[in-house]
Amino acid sequence: MKDIEKRLAAKDWHSVKRELHDKGFVIVRDILTKMECDNLIALYNADNTYRKTINMERYRFGRGEYKYFQYPLPELITTIREQVYAEIAPVANQWMQELAIEKTFPSTHKEMKKLCMEHNQEKPTVLILKYSEGGFNTLHQDLYGEIYFPMQIVFMLDQTEEDYTGGEFVITEQIPRAQSKANVLKPNRGDMLILTTNFRPVKGSKGYYRVNMKHGVSPVHSGQRHSLGIILHDGLS
Repeated sequence: MKDIEKRLAAKDWHSVKRELHDKGFVIVRDILTKMECDNLIALYNADNTYRKTINMERYRFGRGEYKYFQYPLPELITTIREQVYAEIAPVANQWMQELAIEKTFPSTHKEMKKLCMEHNQEKPTVLILKYSEGGFNTLHQDLYGEIYFPMQIVFMLDQTEEDYTGGEFVITEQIPRAQSKANVLKPNRGDMLILTTNFRPVKGSKGYYRVNMKHGVSPVHSGQRHSLGIILHDGLS
């Protein structure tokens, strides 16, 4: 078994899944090593690795840049994508049942990719993002097509308060008949954040109801901030 497989397998997935179900996000500490993070950052300027580069200001997504990987993905990313998907797919299906949504996600990521392909969603959506001083990402949801898995993964590749300041990860939660709640997170380098793609169920007095959620990045005050986004469904473009 590869090192990354061992590190993932060693986590307390029962607790991880319970927190993910209850809050719509969870931080899993110490998944990537500093060397693995540095290698991914070094890959940012590599040729023949990416299929598309996005200047965020051009599309009014924020300020910064990100690049979509092309297939085949680096082995490290493929391993994480497949192993974490298998762990959290039952939580996604539980959410669908609680919200009475007639949708069931397959148990393996290979089957999820096949489902995307059947709907012409064949483009990989894994991306690496770079922000410099003043960079930010507006609140958004990562859907990419009719077929989408309701959870995704983000890794911090730089160390907050050492390599950069500011740049907190922000998740907002729309509370019915009230203002939105903001969750401000500061994961460390190598930590894995699993979060909802666009909603989660909340239990009320009359059963579960749907709460919409978005995520973004607050302005970076100094330094450079890199992160890796692992979306678990493929996209149309």
